Amino acid sequence: MSTLSVAQVSARRESVVRALTCPDLASIVDLVVWVEVDVADPSAGPVAMAASHLGRVRLHRDGRHEVHEGLDPIASEDPMAFLPYDLECASPGPRASWENSYPYAASRILSLFADPTRSPDVAVMHTPGHFFPEQGGHVGEHGSLDVIQSRAPLVLSGRGVVAEGIVDAHALLVDVGPTLARAAGVCDADLRDAAGQPLDGHVLTEYLGDEPLVKPKVIGILWDGAHCGDLLHLAKSGELPGVARLIQNGVALRGGAVAQFPSLTLTNHTSILTGLGPGRHGVMANVFYDRGTGEQVVANDSATWHRSAQWLRPAVRTVFEMVNDLVPATEHVQGDRPRTACVNEAVDRGADYSTMTIIRDSGMASGAAGLGSRLPDPNTSIHLHDRAHLGDSYYSWGTQVDDLGLQQMRALWESLESAPTLTWWASVVSDAGHHAGGPRSDIARDSLRDCDSRLMSFLDHLDGLGVTDQVTFMLTADHGFERSDPSVTGSWSAALERLDIPLRDEGPGFIYLL
Repeated sequence: MSTLSVAQVSARRESVVRALTCPDLASIVDLVVWVEVDVADPSAGPVAMAASHLGRVRLHRDGRHEVHEGLDPIASEDPMAFLPYDLECASPGPRASWENSYPYAASRILSLFADPTRSPDVAVMHTPGHFFPEQGGHVGEHGSLDVIQSRAPLVLSGRGVVAEGIVDAHALLVDVGPTLARAAGVCDADLRDAAGQPLDGHVLTEYLGDEPLVKPKVIGILWDGAHCGDLLHLAKSGELPGVARLIQNGVALRGGAVAQFPSLTLTNHTSILTGLGPGRHGVMANVFYDRGTGEQVVANDSATWHRSAQWLRPAVRTVFEMVNDLVPATEHVQGDRPRTACVNEAVDRGADYSTMTIIRDSGMASGAAGLGSRLPDPNTSIHLHDRAHLGDSYYSWGTQVDDLGLQQMRALWESLESAPTLTWWASVVSDAGHHAGGPRSDIARDSLRDCDSRLMSFLDHLDGLGVTDQVTFMLTADHGFERSDPSVTGSWSAALERLDIPLRDEGPGFIYLL
């Protein structure tokens, strides 16, 4: 635990902010954010702060921007910025902060800093163009507060969904979990955490019918890292017939769903499946530090995914637990029939069937990383659009994992009666494709085509059972993507080292003062 006084934290934080917002780092540091107490109204609680080389602003919950120095570094919070998609394609970035948009900045920053031991003291955002492979960066990147990296697709379809096609609207990723739970039969009074507090997300009632479904069957689908605009564009052009079919029988939000901050994988997988922001569920990033235990937590790694429940805060309830509470195991006609299933997903606590449970029960210390020869041969995949992509090790592994995921989905859905009330199906190759080439690249688009091929295979399976119209679908992702600029390199490490202040820089980007 930190023994620093409030005054010491404030002084050291100010030194860090000044160092990171110097003009020399403007090409790689987009924004620096933190929270502080408003001395004019300390009883109001913490307020969100953001700074860049341009200036500094205090962000109030009611949407007001109170500029403290220079220019407002958050010029816009428009969640529908760069739409329609042609506008994004015409100016694909990387964008400077004054040209960008940062939706729901105050609430997302405040959530990140709400955990008493895991929240950093300062969070640093890479500019959209920053290329940092020496620290784990890729050609395609995400993690920022900005709108394109935060915009995940959101499609609802099938039974009980209003058929409107593509609409000019947006939602939040924390809305996905409550909406899935409601579609699966959970009433509003039970959409709460274990302490009885309301969730951060809300049910998207405008897209669901008024009446609860009798014997609902719900499938949530996550294509990790799928770019919202390109997904809708390819669906409209006929290149993603599975997604197009879902849209035809439901609704797609042009503005997608805004990720929690940081727009990273395990933070948002957890937010999706709990309806909570990181300040409440506890998974602050893919890598973070827990002052309470003195542990560096590496959450987003194939060797640790099966341990995700260890990092959830005590009051957290997953959607699987919410649905299982609705349908007690003792009421099953067949005791071995799963009420809930979680395929290829780390955040699986409470699911009756889970891929991660199989891994935990196997005793493999290396987790999913140790599956190895148990996975299908990627070279024989009928869903792979270009075998050259297998030269990328992540893409190759993702192809194997996703083929195994489809096998599990078919086994779970042998009939409508035996199928779970709620099934969650995650795919990973879309993340591999977008990291490798960035949005709109050949490999990224092929990764979406691969995912769609598996979706079509599963829809054909449901058609063969004659049950497709009895199923409610939601398709989403955990974040968006932007392409970095290979010419924009560098690190802020030297600037922090010159301060001679004890700290940890996890990620990098999460600064913990020691």
